[in-house]
Amino acid sequence: MKILVVDDELVSRKKMMKIVSDFGQCEGVKDGKAAISAVKTALEDWKLYTFITLDISMPDISGTQVLSTIRKLEEERGLEPEEKAKILMVTSHSDIETVKACVGKCDGYVIKPFNKDVLVEKMKKIGIL
Repeated sequence: MKILVVDDELVSRKKMMKIVSDFGQCEGVKDGKAAISAVKTALEDWKLYTFITLDISMPDISGTQVLSTIRKLEEERGLEPEEKAKILMVTSHSDIETVKACVGKCDGYVIKPFNKDVLVEKMKKIGIL
């Protein structure tokens, strides 16, 4: 499984990478621009991400905008539904409106602080474990 962790907070990014690296090849990026670039490269090379964790609140581009861009890129590449990345939104606030903005595009969400048990349960729920 190829995994991308997107979080502008170094501690959160490293924690998430430590947890998910048990399940596959893991790469971490610190902002939305880097995430979009990584996904574009993966799509061009047909080395698709299986799983992406995406922080909602980032300084350059919001996670919801990054999510929309990733889904648009996947559509443009002509990916079948089963080829598209499973995306888990990560938020430090339980702002229901932010989470609602992601419904239909993402596969689930997790609220910080999270632990391995919570994350593994979410990964099972979205069907990648």
